[in-house]
Amino acid sequence: MTRVVVSLAACARPALVRPQSALRVAVRSFRAGVLARSDKLFVHRDTPENHPEIPFQFTPENLKVAEEIVKKYPAQYKKAAVIPLLDLAQRQNGGWTSISGMNFVAKFLEMPPMRVYEVATFYTMFNREPIGKNFVQVCTTTPCQLRGANQVLEACKSHLGIEVGQTTADGKFTLVEVECAGACVNAPVFAVNDDYYEDLTPETTVKILSQFARGEKPPTGPQAGRRTCEPAGGLTTLKEEPKGPGFGVQQSLQ
Repeated sequence: MTRVVVSLAACARPALVRPQSALRVAVRSFRAGVLARSDKLFVHRDTPENHPEIPFQFTPENLKVAEEIVKKYPAQYKKAAVIPLLDLAQRQNGGWTSISGMNFVAKFLEMPPMRVYEVATFYTMFNREPIGKNFVQVCTTTPCQLRGANQVLEACKSHLGIEVGQTTADGKFTLVEVECAGACVNAPVFAVNDDYYEDLTPETTVKILSQFARGEKPPTGPQAGRRTCEPAGGLTTLKEEPKGPGFGVQQSLQ
């Protein structure tokens, strides 16, 4: 049997051939919303405050912490400590990871600098540019969005007078939008530095930001009066003291 290969293009009738521009118009996009560009920095460009000539090394206190961290890993795998050491360097550097800090960590762990750059640009927890004293991270993933995260974000932008990814002129606040903060049951949520503020409304959002602006530390956690993640409408179970051991067990089995 002879196999015959026929070109589809050769079989196409001229009437069915459409201009390329017409084909582009007919293509439907799977994206229904607006394309959001990342505000993160994935490449390095020398700036006056961030270039390799700026010296960086751990303080004596952080050097001891770094040495203890490295001890947790086998000697041949000490490069696995790159994430906690980058975090330590970032905290020492005022909340952001500089190129000098990354180079120092690479030398400290005896690994190629490019391997450190790859980690720092992959994880969004590492800030590649200077940030404000109060790093406001608003969660806008689905659970928070359904509970009013967009209004919380707008309240932040309006009160601080900045857009997402920007820092206030006085250096007190940087505002970013983040993916799931892991506190969905207390949505909507934002984090300021390492602390979570939950059950937010536009009003409580402005109140918290105002307290930070005055140099105060607002109470963390839920802002709606509930304790941790208890049901917002009150307890429905576990309303009485738990029974002791043996409760409900047959007498013969005790």
